[in-house]
Amino acid sequence: MKLSVAIFFGGLFGALGILLFLIAFGTDYWLLATEVGRCSADLNDTREEITYHHEGFFWRCWFSGSLDENTNSIWKFWYTNQAPSKNCTHAYLSPFPYFRDEHNSTAYDSAIIYRGFWSVLLLLGVVTVIFASFFIICAAPFGSHVLYKVGGGFFISAGILFTLVVVMYVIWLQAMADLDNYVTIKKTDCPDFTIYVRYGWSFILAPVAIFFAMFSGMLFLLVGRTIYLHSD
Repeated sequence: MKLSVAIFFGGLFGALGILLFLIAFGTDYWLLATEVGRCSADLNDTREEITYHHEGFFWRCWFSGSLDENTNSIWKFWYTNQAPSKNCTHAYLSPFPYFRDEHNSTAYDSAIIYRGFWSVLLLLGVVTVIFASFFIICAAPFGSHVLYKVGGGFFISAGILFTLVVVMYVIWLQAMADLDNYVTIKKTDCPDFTIYVRYGWSFILAPVAIFFAMFSGMLFLLVGRTIYLHSD
């Protein structure tokens, strides 16, 4: 009875972990940024420019908005609140705040290399968690302690890989992206320029998925060990 309960909760947490991993991987809301610029062509001509950016593994997108009291609200990025049309480019070629041909080659190349490692770890995490589910599905009909242990190990490995992904993204945003230099460049054309950067819901889902995957992995390792001890 206790073994079946452990298998049930292991499968439940594992399924939730896989679902959240795939949502975090497939949605482009790891980063949310709002640019607000009040630019003056002359003393009598002041224009306000607001641009919203969001990016993930696949795409980096941006769209224009209007200035109001909710300009810096996270809900501006919700699907129904976005502009009817927006521009998008491949995130791995132009990670925020970089654009090709707009930055010096050294900074851009460093950004691409760093994001390349981040992308590889993210892909490995997704592949690992899919393999974990495959081993657990195969283990269930046969009660194989080996497959349960392998599946549990893969779930834990996926959790470790996604932990590295989250840590690398925090390092990217806090240290590697060089937002101060980006703001300085923008202020040459628009002295009253402000940028607000925050983590998006795709990023927030990743730690939750990590918890479910790690907990599921430990449960399946325990299930595999229990089956092995009772098979002697």
